[in-house]
Amino acid sequence: MTESQDQPATGTPSSVHKRRARYPGKYPKKFDHKYKELQADRFPSTVSKVEAAGKTAAGTHRPIMVNEILEVLHLAPGKTGADCTLGFGGHALAILKTIQPDGKLIGLDVDSKELPKTTSRLLAEGFDERTFVPRLSNFAGLPKILGGIDIPSLDFVFADLGCSSMQYDDPQRGFSYKHDGPLDMRLNPQRGEPAFVLLQKWDVSKLEAILTANSDEPESARLAEGIIGKAKNIKTTRQLSSIIEKILPGNYPAQELKSTFARVFQALRIEVNQEFTALEMFLRNLPMVTKPGGRVAILTFHSGEDRRVKKSFREYIASGVFSEISEDVTRASMDEQRQNPRSSSAKLRWAQRA
Repeated sequence: MTESQDQPATGTPSSVHKRRARYPGKYPKKFDHKYKELQADRFPSTVSKVEAAGKTAAGTHRPIMVNEILEVLHLAPGKTGADCTLGFGGHALAILKTIQPDGKLIGLDVDSKELPKTTSRLLAEGFDERTFVPRLSNFAGLPKILGGIDIPSLDFVFADLGCSSMQYDDPQRGFSYKHDGPLDMRLNPQRGEPAFVLLQKWDVSKLEAILTANSDEPESARLAEGIIGKAKNIKTTRQLSSIIEKILPGNYPAQELKSTFARVFQALRIEVNQEFTALEMFLRNLPMVTKPGGRVAILTFHSGEDRRVKKSFREYIASGVFSEISEDVTRASMDEQRQNPRSSSAKLRWAQRA
C-alpha cells in the first residue's frame, strides 16, 4: 500500500478542521444552533438574556410556583421527602436548601437521559448521597424506592406532572409538533415503543378512544380514521401534523388547528408513557408513603390530570385519610406567567395526611 493510500493527503476534507457555525441570530430557532444555551456553565450571559426575554433557554427548565410549593409543603430543616418528578431539578434545589441541615430528599425521574444531568447539577451544589438520593423511576414506584432505602414514610411528597422544557424543546424526543423529529414521545427512551410504532399497531377505534380520553379531542373520530389510514407513512412529528392538517377542512381556523395539534400530541404522549395509569397508582399510594401530618403538593397541567387529583383528594378527606385539602387550585401569578408563559396552565393542589 502506498503512502497516499494509508494517510490522508494534506488539504483533503478529512484533515481540514471544520469550524462550528457561528451562533445565528439573537434567539436561534433550530435546537442544534442553541449550543450556547445548552452549555449554560460556559455561556451564562446568553442564558440570562434568553430568560430575561421571557423564554426558556434550550436544555433547561424553569420551575413553576416554587415559593407557593415550599409554603404548602410546610418544609423545615430535618424533614425527609420526595420530589417524584425531578426534571431539571429547580424545585428539588429549593427544597434541599430549605430542609437543611439534616434533611433528605429522594428524587425520582423516569427520564434516563435527563436524570444523570440533573443529579450532577445537584451534587455540584454541595448535596451528597446522605442528603439527596436520586432514582430512575416514575412516581408510581415510590413505595418500592422507599423500601429499598429503608424509609417507611415521608414528611412531604411533591410531584410536577408536566413535561420538562428539555423534553419539549429537543426535536429528537418527538414531544412537540413545533419541531420536526422522530415521533418518539417516550419519557424513558430505553423502555417501551415509540409513538410511530404504536400508531401502526392500533386500529381506528383504539386511537379514537385515546384521543377522547386523554385530551377531550372533539374531532377524535375523524382524526383517528385519517391518521390510522396513513400510519405507515408517519415516522416524524412533521409528517403527523401534516396529515392532521389535511384531515381537517381547508377553512379550519389557524389557532384551532394549533390547538388540535397540541391535543393530539398530548393524547399520544400520555398513552405512550401510560401516564394516567402511573398517576392513578401514585395517588393510591399516597396514604402509604406519607406520615401522619405529612403534606402533599401536586402540579397539574391539563384537565385529565387535575380531575384525577381532585377526585382522589376529595375521596381521601371524605374517608378521613386526609385531614385537609386545598378547596381551590393555586395558579401562577400574572408576573410569573409573563416571565414564564409555560406556567399559565399550571394548577397546584395540596393535601395533609390525617
